[in-house]
Amino acid sequence: MAGARITRVAVRQPKLRYRLPATFARRLRGQMVRAVERRAKYLLVALGSGDRLLMHLGMSGSCRVARAGRPEAHDHVVLGMSTGASVFFNDPRRFGFMRLLTAGEHATHTSLARLGPEPLAPAFDAAALGAALARRRTPLKIALSDQRVVGGLGNIYVVEALHRAGLSPVRRAGTLVSANGGPRPAVHDLVQAIKGVLKEAIRRQSRTGGDNPFLVYDREGERCPRRGCRGTIRRIVQGGRSTYYCPACQR
Repeated sequence: MAGARITRVAVRQPKLRYRLPATFARRLRGQMVRAVERRAKYLLVALGSGDRLLMHLGMSGSCRVARAGRPEAHDHVVLGMSTGASVFFNDPRRFGFMRLLTAGEHATHTSLARLGPEPLAPAFDAAALGAALARRRTPLKIALSDQRVVGGLGNIYVVEALHRAGLSPVRRAGTLVSANGGPRPAVHDLVQAIKGVLKEAIRRQSRTGGDNPFLVYDREGERCPRRGCRGTIRRIVQGGRSTYYCPACQR
């Protein structure tokens, strides 16, 4: 999309998580795409008008690029590009959404304004995470799933990082910070664990379908993979999401 012009916009289903406005296609048509970026779990398409197209794939969404072919059943929005390619926004469950933000809305929009630092950015370090966890009484898993603490970290990778760092998901988040507000050594370990599992997933181009590539996620009842640990992976539910952990070695 970057460097090409949007020549055609077909809205086949306006009822996504948020209904697309009647002006959606008109505001996109003819726009040059200056850049395509990501912020946390959002895709941001910068347009020549100064507007930005904000996209979220929800639980089941995807974007497909093709030069030919008819739209599929759940292709809700189709963007025809000046290159001859088309971009299909597909979402069977319609939990995803698209929104057009003006230049003034980009910095203040509720979806973006409160996001924490990117987990792979230099700004995400032990000091930043410690400050975000200080005085939090919520379980550590819930705190890390809060997009205001770290932007874009999903459920599976929170689970994997906590196991790698040897930290219990039910531990109170604030206990990782000292009385004077400094991060304890466990916070340094957790930051490195988060960065490590994400970098491995990027190298692996991991998907949640097919063979399970994870150490603990979706492995309830299996032996803990940590060397020397004789524990068994347990599943609990936190914040409506499955948590997998080893109660023997995650403290």
